[in-house]
Amino acid sequence: MAIHTPPKNWLEERVAPEERVWLVLATLFAIVFLSAFMGLWHLTGRQTTHGQAYRVDPASFRQEVQAFAERYQVGELNGIPVVAPPPGEVYLMAQAFSWYPVLKLKKGETYRLRVASVDYPHGFSLYPHEWSIQLHPGYEWVYSFTPTKAGEYTLICNDYCGLGHHAMVGKILVEE
Repeated sequence: MAIHTPPKNWLEERVAPEERVWLVLATLFAIVFLSAFMGLWHLTGRQTTHGQAYRVDPASFRQEVQAFAERYQVGELNGIPVVAPPPGEVYLMAQAFSWYPVLKLKKGETYRLRVASVDYPHGFSLYPHEWSIQLHPGYEWVYSFTPTKAGEYTLICNDYCGLGHHAMVGKILVEE
């Protein structure tokens, strides 16, 4: 609460010329700075993942993924098949609290990663690539992916999907 009440017509007072100059300068600076920043961020930032999305029947996608897993299975990790497909199309399915299957890829090879959810909305984050997309049942995302380092890439669901959400962590294994 103010000590003194302002005069009744204080909103009707004219803006002083000095204030007008600073308002114009601040507005121009904000427009120029933000426009330049947005343009540079778009050109140099790596925040946007580029891919394609298609409508897909979740039951059909599940069958495609299971056939893919059976065809290229080389092992098992915690009850989930580990698959080692050749370069090209690879499938990954998000389902209640798990990623299926575990992918075993070769460094330097290019893969088309086809990923979809078959039950609930899930978040797809691939570290250390910092990919982050939202998966919805009925849509498939397709990304071109070339692993540049051998090691273990972590898949995390970053969209709350239920009581087992905290355990929804998957892997992509990359070997030389």
